[in-house]
Amino acid sequence: MNIRLINIKHDMQHLEKIRALYNSAFPENERAPFEKLLRKAGKKNINFFSCFCGDSWAGLLYVVNCFDMSYIFYFAVDESMRGKGIGTAVLKAAQKKYAGRRFFLAVEEVDRKYENYSQRLSRLHFYERAGFKRSGQKMQEGNVIYELMGVGGKVDNKGYRRLIKSFMGPVILFFTMKIIED
Repeated sequence: MNIRLINIKHDMQHLEKIRALYNSAFPENERAPFEKLLRKAGKKNINFFSCFCGDSWAGLLYVVNCFDMSYIFYFAVDESMRGKGIGTAVLKAAQKKYAGRRFFLAVEEVDRKYENYSQRLSRLHFYERAGFKRSGQKMQEGNVIYELMGVGGKVDNKGYRRLIKSFMGPVILFFTMKIIED
């Protein structure tokens, strides 16, 4: 599969598709303002990719980098491209791009107590097929708990807070964000 990750700094041709996918793939309470993501994408430590499979646009990948860490903030595959192995291929291509780094993401906590348990479990299995491993760590943002998955090693609270602060700036002081060791 010919996967290409094109930084939108260099090609904004599919910006409206990216915006529409972003708005449809993520719940409103988990979305940062799209214009803010675009502004931040101009920073050196942010990679906002338009993902392609061959010549076909396939999705978006938003990664924040700090020191030896790379955190997937947002990843989504266009609905018309799902179920074809493209999402897994994009994530594997990203792992190659970020080789040698702690490359991680957060998924909603997988626990039977949630109404959408089967959806959460399915998402967890998808990331495992793409090579991500459960770190045994959970992260809390406000009152939402996520599980961390990644490759290349665990992330501690100090490193995570630095990464988030590098993205958000001083506003981080207003959020409860911490990694909870299992």
